[in-house]
Amino acid sequence: MLNRASAIYGFGQSPKADFVPPSEEAVFILTTSQFQEIINRAIQPLQDEVRDLKATVARQEEKIAALETTEVKDVDRICLDIAYDRQRLAKLESCPSTTAPPAPPRGEKTIARIAKIDEVLKNRGATTLKEMGRILKISSKEMNRLLAKLDMRRYELHYRPGDNREKVLRLKVQIRP
Repeated sequence: MLNRASAIYGFGQSPKADFVPPSEEAVFILTTSQFQEIINRAIQPLQDEVRDLKATVARQEEKIAALETTEVKDVDRICLDIAYDRQRLAKLESCPSTTAPPAPPRGEKTIARIAKIDEVLKNRGATTLKEMGRILKISSKEMNRLLAKLDMRRYELHYRPGDNREKVLRLKVQIRP
């Protein structure tokens, strides 16, 4: 027995009261609940951050979906606008020009009066409407009707320089090739 006791005490020296083991060899003893609590404290900020990131991603996905539907609506509206604009342009291109020459005069008197106006303007040059009416022996009202039937691509009507009370009729300058 004595051998056993000496064998047990022979493994090493007994620890001294002032002995502090080195930190490398320090041993901690934790219960399972203490270990779980330490892990939970370390993981909790990460879990909170992941939850916040998931919420942010969900909000951004909602915004993206809303923007995609808005984009589709805008593209559809723009396509419709372009189609309507093309239709309007096609109508404008197919319509006759608003500056089309007036219909040729029908009456014999009107044709004769226009020929007389040509002759007077070629011989005398620019003439006031009042004087032209006197030469043609027609009233000012009839002269206005006759002016409406003139082809304004050939004639010019303007006010007399320096006197804005009288209108003057003259032939436009024609460039011959």
